Amino acid sequence: MRLSAARFEELVAQALDELPDWVHARMDNVAVVTAPWPTAAQLRDAGRGQMLLGLYEGIPLTRRGSGYFLVPPDRITLFQGPLERLAADEASLVVLIRRTVVHEIAHHFGFSEAEIQELGY
Repeated sequence: MRLSAARFEELVAQALDELPDWVHARMDNVAVVTAPWPTAAQLRDAGRGQMLLGLYEGIPLTRRGSGYFLVPPDRITLFQGPLERLAADEASLVVLIRRTVVHEIAHHFGFSEAEIQELGY
């Protein structure tokens, strides 16, 4: 399955819009973007092989102190190619995007990979 980049971005925006208000209220200085595929550096830094669905890059809210100012936004990237590769159809892609958005926002909130997996994401 292959969507246009514009349609993929629409699905990501929809997943973000469906988040509870309290999540939006607590997200701070973070941009959510899309990319076709992760770079070799992103794969290496994440310690992953070929399959990286999303990536949080930044300083989690729980690690920001009084010296946190004038800092570029954190970035959550959703990777279209790997997500599409796992999806059987657009409906399953929507589910994967939602799960990946929640997973990466959890990192922004300070959750570790193990804690996120315990929550089922």
